[in-house]
Amino acid sequence: MAEREDLIIAFLQANGWGSSTRHPLANDASFRRYERLRAGTRTAVLMDAPPPQEDVRPFAAIAQHLVELGYSAPRIIAESLKDGLLILEDLGDNTYTRVLSEKPECEAKLYAKAIDLLIDLHRRPAAESIPLGLTAYDVGLLNQEALLLPDWFLPAIMGAPTPASIRDSYLAAWQHSLMQAASRPPTLVLRDFHIDNLMWLVDRSGNQTCGLLDFQDAVAGPAVYDLMSLLQDARRDIAPDLISTMMERYLAAFPTLSRDAFQADFAIMAAQRHAKVIGIFTRLCIRDAKSAYLLHIPRVWRLLDASLKHPALDAVAAWFAEHVPPKLRTTPPNLTRLP
Repeated sequence: MAEREDLIIAFLQANGWGSSTRHPLANDASFRRYERLRAGTRTAVLMDAPPPQEDVRPFAAIAQHLVELGYSAPRIIAESLKDGLLILEDLGDNTYTRVLSEKPECEAKLYAKAIDLLIDLHRRPAAESIPLGLTAYDVGLLNQEALLLPDWFLPAIMGAPTPASIRDSYLAAWQHSLMQAASRPPTLVLRDFHIDNLMWLVDRSGNQTCGLLDFQDAVAGPAVYDLMSLLQDARRDIAPDLISTMMERYLAAFPTLSRDAFQADFAIMAAQRHAKVIGIFTRLCIRDAKSAYLLHIPRVWRLLDASLKHPALDAVAAWFAEHVPPKLRTTPPNLTRLP
């Protein structure tokens, strides 16, 4: 820790922030840590992402790409990629989460701005929206993520590792659905597009009023994914009427889009994400001693159950009915007592 701190101090000094004061910002679900830097009237944000656990290069590359597309991602002020250190433009404190807690009457307006940003992004040709060399959100990666449920949640709830046969049958159940969703024309998928990672920037206009954070895991994949991530939030209940209004706002921008195919893809991507998130939240508790995320597992199960009702997921729903019956679709009881 002392060695890391010395490295940070030297980095700040070398880039004109040596005399700044440092104030911790919100915690992250990863190993990354953030601090606000203040030097006179200037402010910036320090991202401390220590290797080998973290790699700041994807964040820096996607941030630059988003800025070039005209969106409000943090500009890179200074970087030391090998040391996992970035000084970022300070977009302030007005996350969607914070604004909605203080001004719930702004909910429809904020969500509409986020939807409009996605519409703008998804209207762009793939050659423009997707940076060169970006990882494809293919069936292999989607399977890898979905496996977080049998690999972390099931052992926690059952008290034993998941047998290989059950794990294999889980992948087989997903195969057709994921192949269908992954076959759609790709766009840039930010992958964690939800209110914790969106900023309300009132001093900007157009799509730039919606600031973007936490996009280092971006991939090239189905356009429906980020829309689903926004409207089926693991951390927040959203009224069905608002979801319906925002879905219609998005669909109206793409009149040639097949609604049946869209609804199927939405359900598939939702189920995949919710299964992944249940596994991730369990892993965060077991591996990283971050138990706060367990509070959201009941909500994520409700969202997953709703998604599994779509006919495009019949095989997946049958697997869950056999191996994770409703009585097991809960927060792992042996984890709730962890600090």
